[in-house]
Amino acid sequence: MKCVFCSCMQSRVVDSRQSEDGLTIRRRRECEKCGRRFTTYERIDMIPLMVVKKDQTREAFQADKLRHGIIKACEKRPVPLSDIDDLVREVERRAYSQGEAEITSQAIGEMVMEGLKKLDEVAYVRFASVYRQFRDIQTFMDELNKLLRDGEG
Repeated sequence: MKCVFCSCMQSRVVDSRQSEDGLTIRRRRECEKCGRRFTTYERIDMIPLMVVKKDQTREAFQADKLRHGIIKACEKRPVPLSDIDDLVREVERRAYSQGEAEITSQAIGEMVMEGLKKLDEVAYVRFASVYRQFRDIQTFMDELNKLLRDGEG
């Protein structure tokens, strides 16, 4: 495995742990040249899952793209990167477990919003404002009021 710091091809595994879902193995590695540590993830190579977008175009599901969007919503919020990674894995697991070759971007967006609502309400509102494309202040207020009502129950 190539070191992310010095590009040396020699590293050794210091620690391996299986994820809770059993689909991923997390490996801590140490570079034999610079001595720095980094983390890699090993998982089963799955059949491609196609995402059907609003305009009916299709693209392969990309966990990194999903992660980037969630990180953007959580920017400057007290949400640990490990929680973001857990949410990405959970959405990915749920998307693949539906047993279909395709999933709508809407279904993925709803899964992300459900997870963000539990992690951080501000990040949830940020994601929802982009995802739901609030056209005016009233639709934004409707979403905030819904969030407040859900929080009371």
